[in-house]
Amino acid sequence: MTFEIVLLAVVAAFLGLRLYSVLGKRTGHEQEHTPRSIDPRANERRPSEDGKPHIPDIVPAPAPAGTPTMIYDSSAEAGMREILSADRNFDVGRFVEGSKAAYGMILEAFWKGDKEELKLLCDDDVYQSFEEVIDAREQRGEVLENQLVRIDDARISAAEYSRPVARITVQFDADIAAVVKDKKGKLIGGSLSDAAETHDVWTFSRDLSSADPNWLLDETDEA
Repeated sequence: MTFEIVLLAVVAAFLGLRLYSVLGKRTGHEQEHTPRSIDPRANERRPSEDGKPHIPDIVPAPAPAGTPTMIYDSSAEAGMREILSADRNFDVGRFVEGSKAAYGMILEAFWKGDKEELKLLCDDDVYQSFEEVIDAREQRGEVLENQLVRIDDARISAAEYSRPVARITVQFDADIAAVVKDKKGKLIGGSLSDAAETHDVWTFSRDLSSADPNWLLDETDEA
C-alpha cells in the first residue's frame, strides 16, 4: 500500500506547509483537534493485557430531537453486512465512536512525535510515513502545538471484508487549530484562536480471526 505526504491546507494557510499526507500515500497531519461530542474521559488510556492501548469508551453527545443519525453511507452497506456476518460481536455504532478516539489519539501522537504510540496504533506502512515526517520536522527544529477543536462528523464511507481481514473507511469532518514554533519557542506560524475545517478519510483494518481486538490505521487520505 502506498502512502505519500500531502501539504494540508491549514498549516499551508498559516505556514505554507501544513503537512498532512500526500495524494496516494497520505499519512501526516500538522494540526490538532478536540472532539465536541466526545466525553472528557476519551483521553484516558486503558492498557490491555498485551500492553497495547485500547480505544477508550466514548459517550457521544445526544443528537437534537428529529436529527437523523447516519452511521454509514449506502456505498458501505454490502461490506458492513459481510463484516457483521463474519464477526457477530461487531458493533457499528461503537466502532464509529472508537474511531473518533483513535483519530484524536493518533493525531496527538503524531504532533508530539510519539513514535512508540504510533507504532501501536498504525500498520507498518503508515507508521513509516509518520516516522519520516516526524524525523524531518525534528531536523528542521520545528515543534507543533496543535489542537483538535472538535469532530463535527464521523461516518463510514466504505467497508470491505477479504477473509480474514476487515477494512473500514471513516470520513472525519473536523476543525483543527495549528501552531508551529521553532526549537526556541518562537512562533513560526499559526494560531490556536483560528481553526480550519478538515475532511480526512482514514481506513482501519483488523484480522477478524485474531484474538487481538485492536483495529490499526492502515491508510489515510483527504476527502
